Amino acid sequence: MFKRSAFTMIELIFVIVIMGIIGKFGVEFLAQAYKSFIFSKVNHELQSTSEQAVEIIAKRLESRIRSSVIARTATTSTPIPIASASGNSYTVLEWIATDDDGFRGTTKPLWSGIIDVDNHDANSSILVSPETNTSATSALISVLSDGDSNISTSAIYFVGSNSNTITDYGWDGNITRINSQKGAIHPITSNATLDQFVSSTGSDFSGVDVYEYYKLAWTAYAIVYEAGTNGKGTLRLYWDYQPWLDSDGNGVSDQYDTAPHVKSAILMENVSTFQFMSIGSIMKIQVCTKSDLVEEYSLCKEKTIF
Repeated sequence: MFKRSAFTMIELIFVIVIMGIIGKFGVEFLAQAYKSFIFSKVNHELQSTSEQAVEIIAKRLESRIRSSVIARTATTSTPIPIASASGNSYTVLEWIATDDDGFRGTTKPLWSGIIDVDNHDANSSILVSPETNTSATSALISVLSDGDSNISTSAIYFVGSNSNTITDYGWDGNITRINSQKGAIHPITSNATLDQFVSSTGSDFSGVDVYEYYKLAWTAYAIVYEAGTNGKGTLRLYWDYQPWLDSDGNGVSDQYDTAPHVKSAILMENVSTFQFMSIGSIMKIQVCTKSDLVEEYSLCKEKTIF
């Protein structure tokens, strides 16, 4: 007769203890692995979106008219020249950009950036820009603005001219000085001759310091931090508006929150901080974002723009 031995009590206790240890640390290991995966995923997403937002802002700032950059603490607050904007209470950054696309052109730039200062009419109403094609430039601007802007809503800025950041670009809402062509930005339109600009305000360029080199502009840009809940907000980009114009005839220059054809796009969500500063002609921007999917986690990206 054969007898089959069973587990002893001690062996059963050892098995239970070992299974308990394996169960405890196995669950913790799986939980830690899952947490690490989620953390890596969140970190990658924050890295990617913040890097993209910073690069988009920086690329557009590269073509800025340096004396036109302003800051605001809120949408309707008083504009401040970027050089005077200190502290972290500013949520709006605005500037006028030059037409970088038109200057690159296809085979050659569509506008030359040069004024023939020795060639003008007796009434100072015409600016001659050799090798410029105002018709092609207007068509390109129309494409870029989805048909809402063209050469007739554009302006030029003479490189080297003195300027008051607030009053000479229309940031204060008053375009009287600009309409008389006495500001730093000069509203222009095309003439029958392709390489000529004329004033679009009815005023000529008499008494205006006309420099040989100029920049063409057709839009301003605004980066606005819109506060949300739990310390996280949205970063939004605005474009296709002209502070040197009064498109709707209300007596106030166009601003990003009131311009008839202004366009906007969300650059980034879950933004905790948007900061910027200027040191001379150099600018520095910082975008911080955070996520509380697993635990509160923050990440910042910075960029210096020359």
